[in-house]
Amino acid sequence: METTNLGRTGLKVSELCLGTMAFADDESGHRVLDGFTEAGGSFIDTADMYGQGESEEILGRWLKNRRRDDLVIATKVWGRMGDAPNDGGLGRKHILAAVEASLRRLGTDYIDLYQTHIWDSGTPLEETLATLDTLVTSGKVRHIGASNVTASQLQRALDLAEYRGWEPYVCLQPRYNLLCRETEWELLPLCEERGVGVIPWGPLAGGWLTGKYHRGMESVPAGSREAYWQERSGEEGWRAKATEETWRVMDAVLEVAGETGRTPSQVALRWVREKPGVTAPIIGPRTHEQLMDNLGVLGWELTADQSARLAEASEKPLPYPYEMLSRLSG
Repeated sequence: METTNLGRTGLKVSELCLGTMAFADDESGHRVLDGFTEAGGSFIDTADMYGQGESEEILGRWLKNRRRDDLVIATKVWGRMGDAPNDGGLGRKHILAAVEASLRRLGTDYIDLYQTHIWDSGTPLEETLATLDTLVTSGKVRHIGASNVTASQLQRALDLAEYRGWEPYVCLQPRYNLLCRETEWELLPLCEERGVGVIPWGPLAGGWLTGKYHRGMESVPAGSREAYWQERSGEEGWRAKATEETWRVMDAVLEVAGETGRTPSQVALRWVREKPGVTAPIIGPRTHEQLMDNLGVLGWELTADQSARLAEASEKPLPYPYEMLSRLSG
């Protein structure tokens, strides 16, 4: 696995990032972690709210037997971790409590990349950024990043940090895949312009781009993430995704998979990996077998024609003002 710099920082990370949201126990989680690092992976992403701390604890127990400085550990803050009023959000009180709790669960004295999990409209941005800056100054955090924000929110945060002389966001973790390309409209160009690394979550669209889904399906596949969420919510929300637009993308993915001898997952991941500005897609395998399939994205490239066909099949009509700007500004 190759390494690359995270945005304009000197921090080197592997070209794939391992997401740990699906970790449920030490045995399966540690096997995935072992397989990922044996393949050369060094970049691992988690969050305090994944399993209410369980994901960080599983990772922490695995870290005890590893050389910490060989790895780049990322986690996130924002999620509600208790019932008290200040047990969530991006206020100073919660961030300072949350980082200490994450450090304890991970069994480490520093976090390489500490990310705000989502925009918090209830907290002044100045309070959030000033608090994160103190964490970097103290040495508890090396770099900071953001996830799930609009381009205007990210721009505001970058400008404010520059004006105040605070540590800036150096990384963005957005949703980005062949079924969600709105990220290209403003977020990716902004990140390229400002030197912000991009580590997309959901590159396989929650399993939709793995080949499990096909035209004519009447129910979700057993054991899939959609089946899990449907069981929890009692709603068949998957039908809203089972559109002609989705099947058109899947047709293209399956066609390219047949041409390359790769799995649909590997084709979809490769497309994201090759997009300009993308640092490292976040893979989220639950099992060692899924990890091995995901690692098949390494060491090959899509042809220009294949990439273009995938882009054409997944392209969405631009709304105003993007359509007008694209048409008239060249």
